[in-house]
Amino acid sequence: MSFLDEVKFDDRGLIPAIVQDAANGQVLTLAYMNRDTLKETIAGDRPVFWSRSRRQRWVKGETSGHTQRTVEVLYDCDVDALVVKVEQTGPACHENYRSCFFRRINRDGTTDIIEPRQPDAAND
Repeated sequence: MSFLDEVKFDDRGLIPAIVQDAANGQVLTLAYMNRDTLKETIAGDRPVFWSRSRRQRWVKGETSGHTQRTVEVLYDCDVDALVVKVEQTGPACHENYRSCFFRRINRDGTTDIIEPRQPDAAND
């Protein structure tokens, strides 16, 4: 039996993938993979995702040049979530932040932007 046969995809055929900077552990984004993109990620050197909004395969950096190189792929004890450790080139967020998680919610309900915006990234 293949690892892919053990994965518990949701009712849309997707599994969440937390993308993390391999060097410092920063969470860069949360994306999703289907069976084909997970298989492609495991076999290749770049993570491949499934865009829920566009309903198509996508690879970070195809349009912006801000690429990710897969270092390792981990999975949880229930085989229903992934951590993809990457080497990130440029911003990971389509809003030009290093991480998609650039906003903090304070205890009083206010929010802060906690990292600087980076210049010149295309949406992908």
